[in-house]
Amino acid sequence: MSLFLLNLLLALAWAALTGQFTLPGLAIGFAVGFGALWLVQPLFENRGGGYFVRVYRWIRLLVLFHYELVVSSFQVARDVLTPRHRARPGIICIPLKAQGEAEVLLVTNLISLTPGTLSLDVTEDCNTLVVHAMFADDPKAIARQIENGIERRVREALE
Repeated sequence: MSLFLLNLLLALAWAALTGQFTLPGLAIGFAVGFGALWLVQPLFENRGGGYFVRVYRWIRLLVLFHYELVVSSFQVARDVLTPRHRARPGIICIPLKAQGEAEVLLVTNLISLTPGTLSLDVTEDCNTLVVHAMFADDPKAIARQIENGIERRVREALE
């Protein structure tokens, strides 16, 4: 049985024991189960190291996405609510290092979910992403930010 399924079973067991089948209750159960599995990892043949690294990488991706979400939301709200508009919209072509459809799909969706940016198209070979940015004063800086931020964390999480 994979460690992820075992962790999900431990989360369900936690929720059943506490009687809280809510999202926070399951999240706490998942965290407690993760901690328990981490403590007993020497008992597993393969040490389960890959699972713990992958969960860590997914958490880093989620934290980065939420950070970008909050920062860009404030930036867009400030521009909309103030009389002086700083928006300089533009379309930017960004070279992608993401391999495979799953990585490209996740990158494009996370970019589209962030206020102020929208994924418009991906080339047939999946090597270039076309993005509309609300604040496109420096297209190279935006491309670097996407490449070193969301795209890199997606590649790490899905490798």
